[in-house]
Amino acid sequence: MNNQSPAIKTDNLTRKFGDLTAVDHLNLSVERGIIFGFLGPNGAGKSTTINMLTALLPATSGSAGVGGFDIQKEPLEVKRRIGVAPEGLSLYQRLTASEQIELVGRLHGLTHAEIERRIPPLLDMLELEDAVDKMIIDYSHGMRKKTALACALIHAPEILFLDEPFEGIDPISTRAIKKLLRDMRTGRGTTIFFSTHVMELAERFCDQVGIINKGQLIGTGSIPELRRRVNLSEDASLEDVFLQMVGTQGEEAELDWLTAESVQMPQKDV
Repeated sequence: MNNQSPAIKTDNLTRKFGDLTAVDHLNLSVERGIIFGFLGPNGAGKSTTINMLTALLPATSGSAGVGGFDIQKEPLEVKRRIGVAPEGLSLYQRLTASEQIELVGRLHGLTHAEIERRIPPLLDMLELEDAVDKMIIDYSHGMRKKTALACALIHAPEILFLDEPFEGIDPISTRAIKKLLRDMRTGRGTTIFFSTHVMELAERFCDQVGIINKGQLIGTGSIPELRRRVNLSEDASLEDVFLQMVGTQGEEAELDWLTAESVQMPQKDV
């Protein structure tokens, strides 16, 4: 492994589903020790990209390296070094959070004693300690998201992949998680790669962002760099930058029955 190599690097990475090209010749480089936001409209290819980078989905063509290892030739080496909280939340419904986290820790080779040491503070930080004896099938969506995050963190990964990590999570837990992720970046040099639709979150939280649209990477860099690229002022928001780069999706629909001041009400049949 070359510690000087980027944390993530792709070379014409492509994934097709039949006639649909979900990711189209993606060339991306993410340096080590940063928080990288991956942005795009629905269906742009964000989750497909993450699934390929985490060796969960084979590429149709092209290549990629994660942590200095090839995702197709060395998938086990990649998986040893990453943590993943996927969009699909692949959790065992009949386990408790502690049991699910312990299972992941065992798969990563942690000793029982080390797992027992790490689980309680994780559950406490994520505010799951009161649900420690409940099965995951009885958890809310937010609790499941937090359990998946705990599973991604238990082995202290070098690179962390998060797909919409804060969706459905309450503001108190969100704040604690963001602080933890920042501490991981500054303390251990962990690289954090996450997708989101929340522009305000990405603007405040990320060192760099990449924007994908229709499977193609259309911009990457710091937010000031992207502002300059599309000739926007220094006070322009990331949302402004995003909309400028992605463009509008056709004419706005006219929903006059929802927006007009005076609307005729439907008549009852006599």
